[in-house]
Amino acid sequence: MTDSRIYTNLKDLIRLEHKARGFNFLPRQPVHSILSGRHASRLRGRGLNFEEIRGYLPGDDIRTIDWKVTARTQKPHVRVYTEEQDRPALLVVDQRLPMFYGTREMMKSVTAAHLAALGAWRVFHAGDRVGAIVFNDTEIREIRPHRSRRRVMEILQVVLEKNHELKAETETRPSYGMLNQALDRALRLAKHDYLVVVISDFAGADEETKRLMLLMAQHNDVIAALVYDPSALSFPSGGRLVVSEGELQIELDLGEKKVYEPIAEHFKARVREVAEFLRKMGVPVLPIQTVGDPVEQIRRQLGYVPKGI
Repeated sequence: MTDSRIYTNLKDLIRLEHKARGFNFLPRQPVHSILSGRHASRLRGRGLNFEEIRGYLPGDDIRTIDWKVTARTQKPHVRVYTEEQDRPALLVVDQRLPMFYGTREMMKSVTAAHLAALGAWRVFHAGDRVGAIVFNDTEIREIRPHRSRRRVMEILQVVLEKNHELKAETETRPSYGMLNQALDRALRLAKHDYLVVVISDFAGADEETKRLMLLMAQHNDVIAALVYDPSALSFPSGGRLVVSEGELQIELDLGEKKVYEPIAEHFKARVREVAEFLRKMGVPVLPIQTVGDPVEQIRRQLGYVPKGI
């Protein structure tokens, strides 16, 4: 049986449907949500269509009172709106070789797969269309948004396929440029009023990444789910570490201070650098680590305190 910490499986991704509750990406957020405050204005949510003006009824929100009509008729009237039924979402899911890493509970690639499933199920149950751009070091798969359980299952199948293609022993070399190629594909698909969630460790992010993210954020809501391993903030000392990239491979002794300290600082600086890079663009960042339940991490960062959910 495949270890679910190293490779995800379809049953786990389907099971996450029942956990995709207690959070949303709409503008009205709890006060402790990282999407509240300055980020909230960037999250458009669904639009509102004006329907009619009618007499005030007990329980109506006083903020919807039309004061001009009320003054003219001398009776309280409210403006009635209905929420637009379509707000497409696009999940950009990274399954490149740098994601095939984990020191404790799960690989970053598995965590990313779980986040993609949670996002797909949440959007589907909100009544919106959901699609995906799933990419690895050699290929980009595009799944156009549609509102159906069948489309969610298609997304899960593609994520699963790319997740299981990852191998430690492979002739494939990490392709850092694929991040920008995937973002460019997402930019061409998400032209206006999309929710775009980029799920990645952002390995290889550069000025072109910044340009593409800013262009996408001009007419869409963009959220970065930054996946990282706890070792990035607290790198384990002692033991030996094998570092490989393609054909080159080296074994490092982490018991030696002169070896350990520069590596530990590099990992810490990398996460800080990527998070700051994204925040400077005004993109809300959801840092998700490979240890702990991803949905609980999402709920906590979006300000929800689950009670028996």
